[in-house]
Order: sequence, then C-alpha cells, then structure tokens
Amino acid sequence: MNSLNSKDSNGQLAQGFKPRHVTMLSIAGIIGAGLFVGSGHAIAAAGPAVLLAYLFSGLLVVLVMRMLGEMAVANPDTGSFSTYADQAIGRWAGFTIGWLYWWFWVLVIPIEALAAGHVLNQWFPQIDAWLFALLSIILLVVTNLFSVSKYGEFEFWFAMAKVVAIIGFIGLGFAVLLGWIPEREASGLSRLMEEHGGFAPNGLSAVVGAFITIMFSFIGTEAVTIAAAESSNPAQNIAKATRSVIWRIGVFYLLSIFVVISVVPWNDPLLASVGSYQRALELMNIPHAKLMVDVVVLIAVASCMNSSIYIASRMLFSLGKRGDAPKPLKVTSSAGVPRAAVIASTVLGAGVTLFSYFMPAGLFQFLLASSGAIALLVYLVIAVSQLRMRRILRRQNVTLTFKMWLFPWLTWLVIAFICAALAVMMVTPEHRMEVSSTIGLALVISFIGLVTARQHGQPQSAVSAESA
Repeated sequence: MNSLNSKDSNGQLAQGFKPRHVTMLSIAGIIGAGLFVGSGHAIAAAGPAVLLAYLFSGLLVVLVMRMLGEMAVANPDTGSFSTYADQAIGRWAGFTIGWLYWWFWVLVIPIEALAAGHVLNQWFPQIDAWLFALLSIILLVVTNLFSVSKYGEFEFWFAMAKVVAIIGFIGLGFAVLLGWIPEREASGLSRLMEEHGGFAPNGLSAVVGAFITIMFSFIGTEAVTIAAAESSNPAQNIAKATRSVIWRIGVFYLLSIFVVISVVPWNDPLLASVGSYQRALELMNIPHAKLMVDVVVLIAVASCMNSSIYIASRMLFSLGKRGDAPKPLKVTSSAGVPRAAVIASTVLGAGVTLFSYFMPAGLFQFLLASSGAIALLVYLVIAVSQLRMRRILRRQNVTLTFKMWLFPWLTWLVIAFICAALAVMMVTPEHRMEVSSTIGLALVISFIGLVTARQHGQPQSAVSAESA
C-alpha cells in the first residue's frame, strides 16, 4: 500500500488511519441516531423486557464479529466480508453481498441527511429542510475526497462527542437513580419489575419484534474491518476492535437503555414521539433537554452520514478492483482515495434525498424496504464464509492467531438463528415487505453475479475449485 503522500498508479488505498482513528471508529461505530431517538419505539413496544432484545441482538453481533475477525485478521481487505464470500463461497456471492451492502449504505445517506435537515429546519425554519439535507451531504463528501486521514480526523471528533454524550447520560442517570441529585427522582428498579404491567407487559412476541428492529441498529459494527485495511497495522487493529465489541455494546446500549427504562415508564405516550434520551432528561428535570438531544442527534447523523459515504465508496472500490464494478471506480488519487467511488456513491445518495422530497412518499418507502433485511443477509454470508474459509485456510497451512469460539458449533447456531429470524420476518406483517423486497433484490443481483462469473470463466466456489 502507498503512503498518504505517494503518487498512486496501481489503484491502492493509502494507510492514512492512525491508531487513535481506528480505535475511536471501532468504539463509536455502532452509535447512531437510532440509539438516542429510535430506541424509544422498541421500548414502547416491548416494555422493560426490551433489555432482553438488546442483549440477544448484541450477542448475535459479538458472534458475527468474532467470525469476521477471524477472516479479517488472517487476510485484511477493504472488501471485507464481500471479498471473503468471493473466496469461500464463490464470485457470485461476493458480487451479491458487496452490491447489497453498497446499496444499504447509499440509502443511509438520505436517511441521515433527512434527519439532519429536520433538526436544522427546526432551528432555522426560514430555510427548507431539503436544502439543509443537501448541504450536509455536500459538506461531508468533502471530508472523504481529499485523504482518508481527513475523514478519520472528522470521524474521530464526531465519535468522541457521541461517546462523551452517552457516558454523561449514563452518569447523570445513575446519579438520579441513587438519589445524589436534589429534586431529581426516578422510580428505578421498581419501574422495571413491578409498575405498569411488570417486566414483559406485552408478552414474548413483542420482545421478538423489538429484537428484529434493534438488530438493524447494530449494522456498521463490521465496518471497522473495512477501515482497518487503511491503517498501518490492520491485523492488530481488527483483533483489538473485535475484542472490544462486547464492552462497547454493554456500555453504550445495555447501560443507557437500562437508565432510560428506569426513569421513563415504558407506556409514556411521549416516549416514541420525542425519543428515549430526551424523554428521560425531561423526567429528570434537566433544563434544555430537547436542545441538548438535538445537538447530539445532529452530531450522530453527521457522523453516520460521513461513515456511510466512506463505507459505500470503499465497497464500490473493492468491487471495481475485483472486476465486479466499472473499471473507473478502482482508480485512486495521488492521496490513495477512490474519488470516483466516493462521488458515485454520494451523487446517488443525494439524488435519493431530493427524490424523497419531491416524489411520492410511497416510492421512497419502497426503496428503504429494499434494504430492510440486508443486515441479516450480511451476517448470514459472514457466518457461511467463515465456516468454509476455515477449511480453506487449513489446507493452505495458515496459522490462525484469532479464532471463532467453539467452531463449528457456534457458527452453525448463528446460521440457524439468522435463518429463523428471516422466517419470522417473512410471516410478520410489519416486516414481510422488508424481507421479501430485500430477498427479491438479492436474487436479481445474484443472477447478474452468476452471469458475470461465467463470462469471466471463474469457478463458482473457491472450495470446489480447490477440490477439483
């Protein structure tokens, strides 16, 4: 790989991330606006038992990250799980999951831009929200165009602000629960177990529904394996980030949600509408709660939008390098930045943003539905790839320094669990559209991938190719 300032003629990315960049990216990579606002919907649906949904969602992510970490430490690559699917399952699989993942993050750009536009429009109502949304995209794409170190620096401070906000919220919440702050009271544990219908007031089915919703808030954890490939010591950074995912989920999600449900009744009519953090601060009588949460949400959506542009561009670059996307997308600048991939991803994201404002709402919702189950498909592909990659690495006599626990039993358990979750989504009315449209899109892309692989005369499976 090239240094940041070297001239680049081979389409190589620069090693521009510093260790502190990768560390902070891995810590805050799973913190989006969904935690600060969207978690209110999950709590309102499942009650205090939402903690179980967060616990099991977090456990699934920990196992998936362990599997991905095993492959990424052995072979760091910007294409991450898409490259490993290409090698372990077949070119069509890497092609399919790579394009699906790119599409997912392209759609995240308008989602976060719309959220930023909404917040800024509340502060400056004389300016249309769509203009703020478009301006936010333009400002953030600049950080991605010049060098990866510029992106890393912006994301470092965005991430730091999110981490400080969550730790401050948790500290304040526990101070109130312990009675350390005068005139600030909360029911605490009694609210979890006794009041308003007990721990699971809406039954187990509500917990399952919340689990499906929550699972998608963790998507992005795997992106650290993409970013680490542009650092000076990718294998070490990936192993460190993967090991830390357990405490990250425990602190940022479980502890903060525990504070919320200890302060806010799960059936509070304002919980879903104003968001979990804001409602908790209001009930703790913290002045300017809405303004504080709005500032944090704006930082969170800017961070997520920034990362969306980065992740989408790197996946598109990787597809270009493997011949699965147009050749210009694999070209990098003298600073080692795939500018064509950055611009292509951003232009489409900005187009969808404008489309959402000036076209019928149903069309935008359909586009969003097409990415609804991509997170589960990504996790499924990671699990299947790791199952097959272990066999390939053994044949190649590669010594694994970072391994999946209880292989292959936990890997098979994750595969079965994800398949069951997809089946539940298919029979659940509110999720049926998401999973069916995503699977439909995946089948179309898979067909294109199979045709592409045959045209290039490449084997469909790396395992079968080795056996031949």
